Amino acid sequence: MKFLAAFQFLTSIPVPGEGQASPQDLGRSTGYFPLVGLIIGLILAGLNWLCQLFLPPSLVSALLLIAVVIITGALHLDGLADTLDGIAGQKSTEERWQAMRDSRAGAFGIIGIVLLLLVKYVSLNSLPTPLMTPALVLMPTVSRWAMVYAIFVYPYARPSGLGQVFQQETNWPQFTLATIITLVVTAALVIPLGFGALMIMFLIWLLTVVMAAYFKSRFSGLTGDNYGAIGEVAEVMVLVMVIIFARLGLA
Repeated sequence: MKFLAAFQFLTSIPVPGEGQASPQDLGRSTGYFPLVGLIIGLILAGLNWLCQLFLPPSLVSALLLIAVVIITGALHLDGLADTLDGIAGQKSTEERWQAMRDSRAGAFGIIGIVLLLLVKYVSLNSLPTPLMTPALVLMPTVSRWAMVYAIFVYPYARPSGLGQVFQQETNWPQFTLATIITLVVTAALVIPLGFGALMIMFLIWLLTVVMAAYFKSRFSGLTGDNYGAIGEVAEVMVLVMVIIFARLGLA
């Protein structure tokens, strides 16, 4: 089942009785990426509700940050680190690919992860309490949709790789399903977040377009690591936008 393939790929949560998904099922599972993001968001929202009963907000924010890293297996953080290592310096396209394939994390990758986690922690700690749950749900849902958009629209860079499977198998049906799921979730969050929820999805789309265009210019296309980088940046920007809209009275 394509949903289970997406769930297995995007999370570290074991699925009893399920073997390894075929490359075709895995590639076509992108339509369910936002649904998996929704599940991740609901888990985080439940954890937040439970921890808020007996822990201070700053510690809860730290635990939520740890939880999302564990749930996702740091998959997208690794993609962010590899992408930053590939961008750094004056290199040819092939050298950038080689830098991303290197299992050792470079200085740019490590610094990028630290800064992103710092901003994410401060953002979680700064969210107004009434907006915590909708923000935790919106964050992984919209960010996974951003990844699907990048996979669907932009060419794959390398002649081979796992990302190529996603790019080849993601067509209009997968992208349409992912968009419908994301729109439904975002529309449902209009009640607590106001129309800022829909504006956030639009702004994340703009951010994805800019990032994807930049990565394409650097890597002659996008790679699986770039998809992960887009997802990570989209996550933290959702939180930042919720805070901005709340301060402007739009959420």
